[in-house]
Amino acid sequence: MTINTREFRNAHGCFATGITVITAIDDEGAPVGLTANSFTSLSLDPPLVLFCVDRSIKSFQAFHSNRHFVVNILRDDQEHLSRQFAKSGAAKWSGVEFATWETGCPIIKGCIANFECEVESMFEGGDHVIIVGKVNRMEFDPGDCRPLLYYRGRYSGVAEA
Repeated sequence: MTINTREFRNAHGCFATGITVITAIDDEGAPVGLTANSFTSLSLDPPLVLFCVDRSIKSFQAFHSNRHFVVNILRDDQEHLSRQFAKSGAAKWSGVEFATWETGCPIIKGCIANFECEVESMFEGGDHVIIVGKVNRMEFDPGDCRPLLYYRGRYSGVAEA
């Protein structure tokens, strides 16, 4: 059976996902970032997470060669950041407030959670590479905040209880 790429993508769109911006620094020390919904926790002990990065994006080499990255989980009022980091170019950092921790990777301010990670391993995955990271530091908002979600090709959110 041949799977149509567009239909495959549409079928996966039926799974609601959170939106993250994954950040790192390139070989020159400049910040790089990309919007990703291919993020998940992997292990509690040790604390591991993973994300998948497309080989065709301009910042692929920075993620592939860097030993550290940060996962910034977006809240429902940060759709503009998701859109901004889905584009190519240095302009994606325009107006973005961030800090750095031990590794120098950008920690985007105001997110629901941030995970600073060290690369544990990488796996081939078709046109993507799966990057597994050990969480070395994290912060999160314990309050009543809502995540930015993506469902069937559109941004969404969590309904009020």
